[in-house]
Amino acid sequence: MSAPAAPADRRIYQSARNMADLYRLAGEVYGEHPAQAHRVKGGDFTMRSYRALYDLSRALGTALIGLGLSAREHAAIISDNRPEWMVCDAAIQLCGAADVPRAADTTSQEISFIVAHSDAVLVIAENHHVLERVLAVRAALPRVKHIVLIEGEPPDGSGVHKLSDLIERGRHLRSAGDRVIEERLAGIKGEDLFTLIYTSGTTGEPKGVMLTHDNMMSQVRYLPFELDPGDRVLSILPVWHSYERVFEMVTISRGACTYYTSLRAVGEDLRKARPTWMASAPRLWEGLYNRILHNVAEAPGLRRGLFRAAYHCSRQYQSAVFFLTGRLLDVKGRSPFESASLAVRSVLRLLVYAVPYRILDTLVLKKLRGVVGGEFKGTVSGGGALPPHVDEFFNYIGIPVLEGYGMTETSPVLAVRTWRKLVIGTVGPFWPRTEIRIVDPATGAVIYPSRGQDGGGRGIKGEIHAKGPQVMKGYYKNPGATEKVLKDGWMNTGDLGMVTFNNCLKILGRSKETIVLLSGENVEPVPVEAQLLESRFIEQCLVVGQDEKHLAALIVPSLEGLKAQGFAVATLAAAEDHPQVAELISAEVRRLVSREQGFKPFELVTAWRFVPKAFEVGDELTATFKPKRHVIAEKYAGLVDDIYRHTRTARAM
Repeated sequence: MSAPAAPADRRIYQSARNMADLYRLAGEVYGEHPAQAHRVKGGDFTMRSYRALYDLSRALGTALIGLGLSAREHAAIISDNRPEWMVCDAAIQLCGAADVPRAADTTSQEISFIVAHSDAVLVIAENHHVLERVLAVRAALPRVKHIVLIEGEPPDGSGVHKLSDLIERGRHLRSAGDRVIEERLAGIKGEDLFTLIYTSGTTGEPKGVMLTHDNMMSQVRYLPFELDPGDRVLSILPVWHSYERVFEMVTISRGACTYYTSLRAVGEDLRKARPTWMASAPRLWEGLYNRILHNVAEAPGLRRGLFRAAYHCSRQYQSAVFFLTGRLLDVKGRSPFESASLAVRSVLRLLVYAVPYRILDTLVLKKLRGVVGGEFKGTVSGGGALPPHVDEFFNYIGIPVLEGYGMTETSPVLAVRTWRKLVIGTVGPFWPRTEIRIVDPATGAVIYPSRGQDGGGRGIKGEIHAKGPQVMKGYYKNPGATEKVLKDGWMNTGDLGMVTFNNCLKILGRSKETIVLLSGENVEPVPVEAQLLESRFIEQCLVVGQDEKHLAALIVPSLEGLKAQGFAVATLAAAEDHPQVAELISAEVRRLVSREQGFKPFELVTAWRFVPKAFEVGDELTATFKPKRHVIAEKYAGLVDDIYRHTRTARAM
């Protein structure tokens, strides 16, 4: 698995004129340095160089132009992560066209809507399963002229093209002197459409987000932390999603190598690839956190004691370091007296814990860090909020988690932690060249920045609006929806947040997710859910209570946690029927969401029900593991009705 020495970084991301040009420069500058690595039989990784990636993309692009793909037309890619995905993407970009990406589990109904609405003239399908769904709705796709199959043989008489055949055809054309790709590349403008990503449809019909080359280049150019040609980046999130897509483009722009993995193989691939970076989602870290605690719980007494001592010392030592380096969360604005008092206590903690921390870090925590390969520099977690206890745990044991924030409509990143601004509990400072304002959702008044308020509006909750080079062009063929969220260049994210006194952004929930109780009290469900998920006996949950007297929760228990506690439960149904499990969950709900934990009386969860199956991606969860609240509420309306039946009856009387 040896590779050529990493080339010097010539900062091609600064000189590239657009995203297609980035592929060209990467091929020329990074040459034989590995760009992609994917598993083959036996579990080893095979490499593809930057030059090979560019050559394959040029050949495929030449063939696609030969099929009739014109500049500024749209081509759909329906596929999960794999090296060919980036080849197809690069080919479409080099043609001067835009792609319409979607996952391999996209349903026929979704394909029918998205491909037709996007005006795609070409569809690239990953395998026969995807192809069957495309062909099933072919009559509803009159603009589609050609279909390409990545893996397998096309059915006889279907007219479907095989990807490898097209690449070979393009090679012959180029060897004969065809240079149409170079002509197309020269004609691409920054305002041209780069991609058309359809939102996952958590509410209503999916909308096509138009992102330009300039939008995406702003993410590639202004990365606020270092990524080098020698880095190994593990790819696990869906590449059709803007977050993973940008991370892979950033990797290409820096000459690093992307290693493709899956949820099933991630544990082994962390050890084999020894990644230095990865884009990740909170669910990955929640799962790893639970596995670590489960292993500790089953370890001999001495090892359990060493772990607790090591984490205690690390927490005390690191929190002191965080304060003294200006990285301890501040949402109220500390007075000079408070700051001086904290400084004294932090220095004392350093003196007390420095030596035991160093010893226990070597004996215990260094081994824990080995679960991510041993050479891990950090991860950027996005697509949802990290539970506070998980966030603290990994950052305190020395696995840096740089949580970020954004949305598809902003390409996606608006804010991200950096090494200097790794403030736990926030998503870091604003992305370079990005403006953020906090707005009162009721009046539209700007809360931050404001010269008329103490702290300039810091520490005050409101709706997040953003402006910058990454903000989308609009929703495709949907000016009404565009006007609702985009005014004078300002994007209304629909998220609630505040700017801390550390000058970082803190996310506090969704304005549309806010639960309004019968009493008129507004409750943000996300912090309540995050608190419930601190229990090792709760795998997933959703808080409900709109127009009711109190909050309730739908809960998926953790089978691993229950087994570690000694319960003989192999299925969710068995857990649901076990009375002692119900007692345990009730106790956890009361313990975690309580007045002692800082929750107000109306924020307490007073009832709950088990759900019969875990929430899954493509059903109750989006591709980035966010709960589709309306889907879950509709699916389990019977459970919700059962929870509130008595209070509703009492109200009616």
